[in-house]
Amino acid sequence: MLENPRSPRVRSVAKLAKKASRSESGLFLLEGPQAVSEALRFRPELVLELFATPTALERHPEIAEAAEGVDVELEYVTEEVLDAMADTVTPQGFVAVCRQFPTAVKEVFASSPKLVAILEEVRDPGNAGTIVRAADAAGADAVVFTGRAVDLYNPKVVRSSTGSIFHVPVAVGADLEDVLGRARAAGLTVLAADVKGDDLLQLRTDGVLGRPTAWVFGNEARGLLDEQLELADRVVTVPIYGHAESMNLATAASVCLYESAFAQRSS
Repeated sequence: MLENPRSPRVRSVAKLAKKASRSESGLFLLEGPQAVSEALRFRPELVLELFATPTALERHPEIAEAAEGVDVELEYVTEEVLDAMADTVTPQGFVAVCRQFPTAVKEVFASSPKLVAILEEVRDPGNAGTIVRAADAAGADAVVFTGRAVDLYNPKVVRSSTGSIFHVPVAVGADLEDVLGRARAAGLTVLAADVKGDDLLQLRTDGVLGRPTAWVFGNEARGLLDEQLELADRVVTVPIYGHAESMNLATAASVCLYESAFAQRSS
């Protein structure tokens, strides 16, 4: 059992909370029973180290069984060691070190996708992770981070995705114009979400949403620039029927992705 929270091994795991360390090592930090379970189930080859407290394993014995089933060694640690490794203030008893595994943009569009979410300079980790999760839930084929978007392997992004990064291909570091060119070449209609656009209900009526679609979601503070909106086939807004001043980006993205998912399945 690892007992010293100041040991070099513990510190090397804790450093993965920093982008510089993640970039240098090609690794990232995974926390919590749900995310660890998804990694062991869908991408066990990515899990290099797995740590857990005895108390956490008593609550989740299935994780030990899953780790054994895919030949991932599980190491016991004290609560103090787990606290030192984890990025969260109140960790849930499990930490894993995983290899990063971004998908190439060309692979995203080579597989004839029908629904893709593109995040242009989305900076908030919670929003980014939640959109990945929503895209996964809506059955999207991929997610693409473009421009100076938040790091996909930021611990908050990983946590917010709740394991969905292991389910749906995600490409990172791409240029928006290049991505949209590839999307059109693959036969996708490009829809940009923006407050200046057409009502989403109108697109439903027009039958646009049933087509293979790439949705573009912009930065939380400024949205998409005018020149970026001009790259889209249609600009779309999610209508607000109540008195809310605006809608959270991840919530709006979820609505758009599900509208496409409903339309594609009904057609």
